[in-house]
Amino acid sequence: MSEIKNLNPVPVWKNFDALTQVPRPSGHLAKVQQFLLDWARERGIEAYKDGGENIVMKKPATSGMENRQTVVLQAHMDMVPQKLDSSSHNFETDPIQTYIDGEWVKAKGTTLGADDGIGVAAIMAVLEDNTLVHGPLEALITSDEETCMYGVNHLAADTLKGDILLNIDNETMGEFVVGSAGGVNITATLEYKEVETDPTDIAVKVVLRGLRGGHSGLEICENRGNANKLMARFVRQAIADDDARLASWNGGNMRNAIPRECEVVLTIPAENEKDLEDLVAYCRNLYIDEYRGVENNIEMTVERTELPVTEVPEEIQDNLVSAILACHDGVLRYIPSMPSIVETSSNLAIVRIGAGKAEILILARSSNEGMMEYVSTMIESCYGMAGMKVEFGGHYGAWQPNFDSPITKKMVDVYKQMFQEDAKVQVVHAGLECSLIGQVYPNMDLVSFGPTLRSPHTPDERCHIPSVAKFWDFLKELLTQIPAK
Repeated sequence: MSEIKNLNPVPVWKNFDALTQVPRPSGHLAKVQQFLLDWARERGIEAYKDGGENIVMKKPATSGMENRQTVVLQAHMDMVPQKLDSSSHNFETDPIQTYIDGEWVKAKGTTLGADDGIGVAAIMAVLEDNTLVHGPLEALITSDEETCMYGVNHLAADTLKGDILLNIDNETMGEFVVGSAGGVNITATLEYKEVETDPTDIAVKVVLRGLRGGHSGLEICENRGNANKLMARFVRQAIADDDARLASWNGGNMRNAIPRECEVVLTIPAENEKDLEDLVAYCRNLYIDEYRGVENNIEMTVERTELPVTEVPEEIQDNLVSAILACHDGVLRYIPSMPSIVETSSNLAIVRIGAGKAEILILARSSNEGMMEYVSTMIESCYGMAGMKVEFGGHYGAWQPNFDSPITKKMVDVYKQMFQEDAKVQVVHAGLECSLIGQVYPNMDLVSFGPTLRSPHTPDERCHIPSVAKFWDFLKELLTQIPAK
């Protein structure tokens, strides 16, 4: 039996614990969709799956609250599947193993899925508790938010009747978000004909691991190492100094996660093996020094491996490595009028090279459409010069801030009344579904909030236990104070 299900508040934690037992990585949501539909049916809650693979639920107002504005409680059902290389966890079949570490709930060697499972659990807790006081409620639990925002991209205009949308997908308690960045997926590809390796060469596998990774929106400003960029520096030097040839490259696995690990296979003349080993040691020490205080567990290893039959042609190899080195990664610009908030960034997330194909996946973000076009064109130009085909997909616009939002003002007042402290009204660099929901429902008043999470999209993801109790108390009180229509 999980130890988290009895944490305070029990209504939220028992539902989150149940969610951890249901595999729900992005792109594999059939099990959690059925779980939610079964859960609702067992409790007599109206629920269905819409054309966007979202789960929609409805609950009537409690007696005397029928004249209140309708509130939509919204969260996403999918989670980012990230794990330590020592973990054998299968996200498509295995439950998340949670544990308590002081004031935090964590997972053993994997992402926790509190992003956004804790939001879904809170919605479930509201819907099943018939002692709560509230007006008419709708719930929208969306699909594949983490990869392409599929659910809200396919949300019909007649699905919801709500006046107010409470998005429970922010990571800091006491912070109310009224604006967020847009994003676009950039994919560069190239097919090439492999060449035979020199049979007198040897092959080595070089692995870079131990980086923190992180959320490519919320934590892109923290100067964390990008495994693909660091590996590119090493590979370029190995080519120049040791006649190395690239056979394969595999780094990162999610567009919206800063890559923590990278592995390359190189072929080199046997007499250069010691020099390459020295270069690995040099780069490891260099990166440890450069990232001191930010990255504390950098590892870089080299070992002999089986000589592959083929490798990347030399000219293609040089162009690819140069393009990876030249590609912008990280913060490009802060919002001029709000210099503490990132405006534009890119995350060089995934590099796969081998078997005659190179594929590079990037997520660019910006709250300014002009700068979004600029960073996208810059990246397109970089890979275009390497002869790669560049395609764009999954674009969503920024959620433009509304600092006059009536529901936000109400939330600020309620928060002050309850806790005798001021809430913070904020915009964030992460991409939130509110931007797309607002396009479908332009008259809906939108705000995002939630309990405190840290290091989402990494195996160090954790949820702050006291903040969940504070959030739950606040949510219950807020629902009693929703204005009349």
